[in-house]
Amino acid sequence: MDPERLSDFNIADVVTSTAGRDQGKLFYVIGTDAGYLKLANGKDRTLEKPKRKKIKHVKKVLHSETRVADKLMSGDKVLNSELRRDLAYLSREMQSHTLGGF
Repeated sequence: MDPERLSDFNIADVVTSTAGRDQGKLFYVIGTDAGYLKLANGKDRTLEKPKRKKIKHVKKVLHSETRVADKLMSGDKVLNSELRRDLAYLSREMQSHTLGGF
């Protein structure tokens, strides 16, 4: 495990999976655990049952500054529905910028 790599990730970062059956999906980082990130998207992986994923199998997309991200960082209660809505919005925004939308 590369400790420097672990410090590249913070709670409320949005990452995409680069390996496994969840490849290409967006997740929020909700915690870290000995070389692993705890990821949740509110649908397949809820806050109550996050995905443990090796750092080398994720790519940081952005550090979100939404209300949900603020709640995650401050430790306030976040609902799975809020995660789903936020990630869906971010996904649409990324696709519109990738496709050259205005």
